[in-house]
Amino acid sequence: MPVIINFFNDCQITRLAIASSNDLLELLQLASIQRAFMGAALMGILGGMLGCFVTLRQLSFFSHAVGHAALVGVALGVLLQINPTWMLLPFTLVFGVIVLYFIDKTDLASDSVLSIVLSGALAIGLILTSLIKGYRGNLMAVLFGDILAIDTTDLILTLLVLVGGSIFLLSTLRQQILLTLNPDVAQVQGVPVQLYRYAFVVLLSLAVAVAIKAVGVLLVNAFLVIPASTAKLMSHHFTRFLVMSVIVGSISSIAGIVVSGIFNLASGPSIVLVQFLLFVAVFIWFKFSLKAA
Repeated sequence: MPVIINFFNDCQITRLAIASSNDLLELLQLASIQRAFMGAALMGILGGMLGCFVTLRQLSFFSHAVGHAALVGVALGVLLQINPTWMLLPFTLVFGVIVLYFIDKTDLASDSVLSIVLSGALAIGLILTSLIKGYRGNLMAVLFGDILAIDTTDLILTLLVLVGGSIFLLSTLRQQILLTLNPDVAQVQGVPVQLYRYAFVVLLSLAVAVAIKAVGVLLVNAFLVIPASTAKLMSHHFTRFLVMSVIVGSISSIAGIVVSGIFNLASGPSIVLVQFLLFVAVFIWFKFSLKAA
């Protein structure tokens, strides 16, 4: 069969080669491919939804820090021979809350606190990584992403985070928008600012954890930021911005898997590459359309 599934010699990042449309149809019948497409759609929706608030609240560096610090959780999982996903979830959650607490309780700028904590977490992660003996395939797969390795548990976890996040954000959408645009006014109007801030950080940390397996520690921040940034170019009305971000996130994730198969590329970088190219195309389109008008 011309459909080829191969692996890097030193890691478990899956690549696909699709020679024809018939091969693609055969490939879609595989359970792992079906899970990959489902996972891509769910994570694209989740990333697009949260990305709106991440970009407007200027939390891009925060999600970046949480994603890179997750290396500690990955290394601990490999060392303890535990599924890295189960280590990522609690670690990213605790890390996100601690970082926000440090930002609130110190006079330092938030980017300084994030840089300090991120550097410390990376140092610990690299030390733990050096202690890993023998084959490091699981570690490399999580670092660079392997969406074809998504199993039913990962899909359920992603769906739970998506449903929980949607209920929380949509049921408090007015307060969330007010908090995003003007925290001081939100505080005056009785919005529980601190509660919502910490709840969003918890949600963001969990989203980063479930997305890491698909796009990897090194690219997970782009998964949150690029679709929302692309949607922001298309609309400044918040509701349309939110809807467009979700659409861009889900479609680009699915398209990235297809690109991965057609060009025999790793899945995680392929998804982010599609999102980046879409952002560039939308930017150029709107730039020239505005000039023409």
